Amino acid sequence: MFRKKLTTSVMALTMIMGLVLTGCKSEDLLFHKSTSKKDNVIKIVFWDDNTGPQRKPIWEKLITKFEEENPTIDVEYIGLPKDSAKAMFDAAIASGETPDVASVYTSWLPEFSVRDALLPLDSYFSKWSEKDKINKGAIDFNKRMVSNQNLYGIPYTQNLDILWVRSDWFKEVNLNIPETWDEFFTAVELLTNKSDNRYGYSIRGGAGGSFQLQRMMYAYSGIETFFKDGKSTINDPKHVEFLKKYFGLYQNYTPISDITNDYKAMIAGFDSGKIAMLQHNIGSFAEHNESLDSGQFQAIPLPKSVKGNFVAEDGNTIGISIFKGTRFPEESWKFIEFINSKEAQSFWNQSVGQIPTNLDVLNEDWIRTSPHIQTAQEVYNDPATILFEPPFYLSEYRTILNTIVDTGTQSVLSGKMTVEEFLNKWAEAMEEAQKQYDEGLGKPI
Repeated sequence: MFRKKLTTSVMALTMIMGLVLTGCKSEDLLFHKSTSKKDNVIKIVFWDDNTGPQRKPIWEKLITKFEEENPTIDVEYIGLPKDSAKAMFDAAIASGETPDVASVYTSWLPEFSVRDALLPLDSYFSKWSEKDKINKGAIDFNKRMVSNQNLYGIPYTQNLDILWVRSDWFKEVNLNIPETWDEFFTAVELLTNKSDNRYGYSIRGGAGGSFQLQRMMYAYSGIETFFKDGKSTINDPKHVEFLKKYFGLYQNYTPISDITNDYKAMIAGFDSGKIAMLQHNIGSFAEHNESLDSGQFQAIPLPKSVKGNFVAEDGNTIGISIFKGTRFPEESWKFIEFINSKEAQSFWNQSVGQIPTNLDVLNEDWIRTSPHIQTAQEVYNDPATILFEPPFYLSEYRTILNTIVDTGTQSVLSGKMTVEEFLNKWAEAMEEAQKQYDEGLGKPI
C-alpha cells in the first residue's frame, strides 16, 4: 500500500487555491510548504500537472522508490487535474505558495520564467554525470524558448499528436485507415450512425481544445512558421479552408455535446464505443488500453499536409522544474535526477505510453514492440517532417489560447462567430503579443 501522505485530494487543493485567490496568508492554508522534520528528514512538495487514476499510481511508485534510495527526503505528492493545472500554478505563483518541484509543460516555461518563478537549472545540469543521456534537442529547445536562454526544466517525456481510431470499426465496413485529409473527412462521415449512437469523430470544444486545434491546422496546411513578415499565419486561407471542413463536422458527424468536451469526456466517448476517431496524443494510450482490446484501436499519424509532409509540434515535452521559492533546491534536484534516470523514465513512459528523453531507454524492447511509439517514431524520424515551433516564448501565448481560442471555438460551433472572424481575432492577439515582446524583451534567437 502507498502511504496516505503521498496524496492530497483534488477537493482540498481546490479549497487551497480558493484561499490563495482570496488573499489568505500561508499559515491559514490547508496545504503547507516543504518542511524540515525533527528526525532530519526533509519534506519537499511535488505537483503533478496531470493527475488521474492511471497516472497517480505511477508517480506514487516512483516516489516510494525515490524515498527508499534517499531516506532523508520525503516527497509529498499533489495531483492537479489537467485542465485546471495551469490556473492552479498561476494562483500559487501569485501568492508565493509554490511547490518545491513540479511537472511543467515546456509551453509554460517562458511565462513562468518572466514571472521569476523558476530556479535556473544550468549549473545543476552541467555537473550531472548523466546529462549527455538526455535528448540534447529537447534541452536546447527548452533554453531557446525563454528570453534569458536559461534552462528551467529537464524534460522526462516527449509526446506527439496523432489520431486514435477504432480499427475494428474500419474493418466492420471494409474501410481503409485514412492516410490523407480527404480520406479522414470521408471516414468520419461513413463511420457515423446516429441511430446506433455512433459518431465518426469527436471535437474537443471545451477546455484545452485550442492546443489540439492549432496542431491540426498546421498539420493540414504544412505552414512552417507562426509569423511571416510580422503577421501571424493563423488566419492563412488554408487554415480557413480546414476549419470550415473541420467545424462543419459538428452535430452532423459528432455528438452535440462536443461543444463542451474536455479531455476526459472526449476520451470517455472513444473508450465507451461511441466515437470512431479522435485527435489527441500518444499519452492517452494507457486509458484506451485499459478499456479496449489491442485489436480494437490503434494510433495513426495525422495525415500529411496538403504539401505532402508530416507536421509535428516541436518542443512537445514535459519536464521537471524547481520553483524559486524552495528552501531545498539540492533535495529537489536529487528528485529531478531520479525521475530522469533510465529506470524511472522507462517505467513512467512505458506505463503512460509516451517517448522517453533518456537515450538509454530508446534501446529497450518495449519501445520496439509498442505500435503507438513506432507510429510516433515514424513521424519524428521522417527526414521530410516539418517541426513547427509555436511562439512559446510569448508570455501571453497560453493566455491567448485559453481565453480567446477555447471560447472562440465554442462561438464558432454555436454559430455566433464565423471561421474568418475567429481566426482573425486569434491572429491579431498573437501579433499584438509579438509586438509587445519585440519592444520589451528583444527578439527571440
